[in-house]
Amino acid sequence: MSTALESTTLQVGGMTCNACVNSVERSLNSIPGVNATVNFGSETVHILAPAEVNIKELVGAIEKAGYTASSIGDSTQITLHNRRSAYSLFFALLFSIPAISISMIMSWHMRIDDWLIIQLDNFNIAHPLYSPSAWLVIALSAPVVLVVAWPIHRAALRNLFHPTMDNLISMGSLSAFGWSIYANSTGNGEVYTEVATGVITFVVLGRFLESRAKRRASSALSSLLALGVKEVSVLRGGLSVNIPIDHLKIDDEFIAMPGSRIATDGIVISGSSSVDNSLLTGESLPIDVSPGLSVIGSALNNNGRLVIRATRIGSDTEFARITSMVIQAQSNKAPIQRLADRISAIFVPVVTLVAIGTYFAWQYTDHSLSVSIGTAISVLVIACPCALGLATPVALLVASGRGAQKGIVLRQPRVLEVARKIDTVLLDKTGTLTTGTMKVLEITIVLDAGNILEENLKSLLTESNILTSALSIEEQSEHPIARAIRTEILSRGINPAPVSDFAITPGSGAAGRVNFGSISPRVIIGSPTAVAHSTTKFHPDLQAAIARAEESGFTISVLGWDSVALAVISVGDHVKVGAEQTLFRMREMGITPWLITGDSISAALSIARQVGISSENVIADAMPQDKLEKVSQLRNQGKRVLMIGDGVNDAAALAAADLSMAMGTGTDVAISSADITLMRPDLEAAIDAIKLSKKTLRVIRTNLGWAFAYNVVGIPIAAAGLLSPMYAAGAMALSSLFVVTNSLRIK
Repeated sequence: MSTALESTTLQVGGMTCNACVNSVERSLNSIPGVNATVNFGSETVHILAPAEVNIKELVGAIEKAGYTASSIGDSTQITLHNRRSAYSLFFALLFSIPAISISMIMSWHMRIDDWLIIQLDNFNIAHPLYSPSAWLVIALSAPVVLVVAWPIHRAALRNLFHPTMDNLISMGSLSAFGWSIYANSTGNGEVYTEVATGVITFVVLGRFLESRAKRRASSALSSLLALGVKEVSVLRGGLSVNIPIDHLKIDDEFIAMPGSRIATDGIVISGSSSVDNSLLTGESLPIDVSPGLSVIGSALNNNGRLVIRATRIGSDTEFARITSMVIQAQSNKAPIQRLADRISAIFVPVVTLVAIGTYFAWQYTDHSLSVSIGTAISVLVIACPCALGLATPVALLVASGRGAQKGIVLRQPRVLEVARKIDTVLLDKTGTLTTGTMKVLEITIVLDAGNILEENLKSLLTESNILTSALSIEEQSEHPIARAIRTEILSRGINPAPVSDFAITPGSGAAGRVNFGSISPRVIIGSPTAVAHSTTKFHPDLQAAIARAEESGFTISVLGWDSVALAVISVGDHVKVGAEQTLFRMREMGITPWLITGDSISAALSIARQVGISSENVIADAMPQDKLEKVSQLRNQGKRVLMIGDGVNDAAALAAADLSMAMGTGTDVAISSADITLMRPDLEAAIDAIKLSKKTLRVIRTNLGWAFAYNVVGIPIAAAGLLSPMYAAGAMALSSLFVVTNSLRIK
């Protein structure tokens, strides 16, 4: 009999390398029935566990492994970690710069020695057998090696039987520091204190840069959760009572005020309004709702007070389902990440064994204790993964700076490997291919349709007066379509006239008397179906205009005076400038474009024709799970998929794609879910982002290749006794310098 598994996602703090990922996963997976997957990029762990395993047990397992854990919506641990990282770097630099300078600059070294000896002699104090300045260096290094590096030593101790990079850093720095104290006390051997402080400083610098590069990566789920409603106004005994959203029950009746988000999925009991679902479903047009119609939680209520009966709450809502899909999609690992996990799992133990073996080999070949320990320290120091730690974050930071100049924000380096292999792009419509704003696209006025008007109205029948009547009616409404019509007519220099007897029929239109002096025709503006019930047969030119608008997926408003239709106004979204050229360039690069949208098939096909996307590659009426399923389907077919979107409804697909880009004008959750954010409104930024990604990836690969090659060559040289710890530290510093310099090529 199978046991039901519950899904949980936690934020994990303190991970420094892929070996830490292995430690967290190993600790959680040791609990019976638990399956945990860590995402090092977002510093989260996605857990499937039996219902009887509580959160405290999961958090305890993570803490036992030496890391911190908190709920995904709690940013306290992240903020604390970022502050500690900055403080650690500041104090490491404060003490290490003078310590290294004194050790490396011989003139300073000698002057400080002479001055200290004179002072000690003046006070008749016996000075140490070795250099007095070395004690100053040891004193300066102590806060770095013992205090700043304490989290590293603690992690190394906790992972003693499953070594991580922290074990190498801890052994190398403590060995150099401890040996230096012994050597300077006895005069037997060289002092390597600056090696210890240098190692710690480079590591802290690398981790600080890496934390900056990843800082926003963990915000996707927090942003998504923040979009939800926290309190809801519920009707109890005829009175409105504010309660936490968690206390809402099915069949409770609650209020959604104009401009607020709807608390949960439900059915409208009373009131009428237009509801903006674009962030959740991708529909570009607001939906008119009235009693009996369904609404989605977290959708925006535009302009009317609604009373809604809750039908789904908590994890059953559409909003919660989207959240769940984002969490699960983000938990997947890229192939290169799994390869890095395997390499890191064996790298540290191998280096540790090599260092121990080096010590015994030299000790039992009649070499002195100083030489044996110094050689072993050289192995540990030269193997410290500073260059490896800097390889990706420095390249990403340089790329981010360059990208910012071009309106591109690189967020997730872990998937840049696929940028050069992308062969399919899925594009959302609203806000991605189109501007996402309503605009009047065509106005058709037929003056000869007024032949059947009453004689007193015929004298008013001009294009200007027809537009005036439309403006006058739409000024009374806050509907987004009305605003678009109003903006267009005002831009033509038309002014409104007084209106009386105004009325709105939800889902149909608006009507009222527009006063042109002594003559006041009754003007109606609404959908073709609604207006057809109140007017004579439409003029052929108006019928043609309606057909064109329907074919293009536009919203149609028909205007009539006293039962005679006179004009058709088509309102819709429009394609961004340069979108067609961008998709043409993508096809030249071997990338096949798809259009996937929550909008209607007619609207989708119209946009597809304008930008050159084949009708076979158009998917309309797509819900968030449909987008996610299409991404998965294409990937299963061996395609390398790039997803470009801007709404909450795109978030799961963005997280699941091989490479994802979010428009900077989109929602926070879409931006946070994507690997790359395009701050420019035009799609040309997507081409620039792909090029920048490819170049960044080449640099990262060069950096990583150098870091591994450096260890492969350097460790045997150090083990052969051809490098003192000082030169080993210098080689490590030069290796890091190479990585930084190489990363600057991205500029």
